[in-house]
Amino acid sequence: MGMIESKHEVTILGGLNEFCVKFYGPRGTPYEGGIWKVRVHLPEHYPFKSPSIGFMNKVYHPNIDEVSGTVCLDVINQAWTALYDLSNIFESFLPQLLTYPNPIDPLNGDAAAMYLHKPEEYKKKVTEYVRKYATEDALREQEKETSEKMNQSSSANNNNLSSDSESSMSDFSEDEARDMEL
Repeated sequence: MGMIESKHEVTILGGLNEFCVKFYGPRGTPYEGGIWKVRVHLPEHYPFKSPSIGFMNKVYHPNIDEVSGTVCLDVINQAWTALYDLSNIFESFLPQLLTYPNPIDPLNGDAAAMYLHKPEEYKKKVTEYVRKYATEDALREQEKETSEKMNQSSSANNNNLSSDSESSMSDFSEDEARDMEL
């Protein structure tokens, strides 16, 4: 963990096995200038079992699911060995994935088709996504919205708890109320 923290900004999410890494788009690609938060979950048997990773903000790429952020990368999903570590993911695997998409095995079919058949449109779309979803301002806005949703959800849950738990004897039939009396 220390090795990755020395090169990347890491935010702990749910204990030491779940965290977020700030990842920058590789130079010389349409992703250059983009900043993504990549969620990492280390399984119980890490490093013998591969970590789960996913982009938290949107990225347009043939091998990344646009909605969930799930990454289709053979070296992480199938070819993982204990010789790899987290720095391999952020220093090598993800930069290579963004630099050299594999449209033959897509998670995002639209992006794969555009990459193959309309490469200039693909680059424009990637650049648009970087501008909309992968800037410092976009990340701050996303964090603000997430925080507001959590506060609203918490508030709604508290309201539901208080109204659900507040019942009166009038909520029950006369027989039920009589049976409850001491």
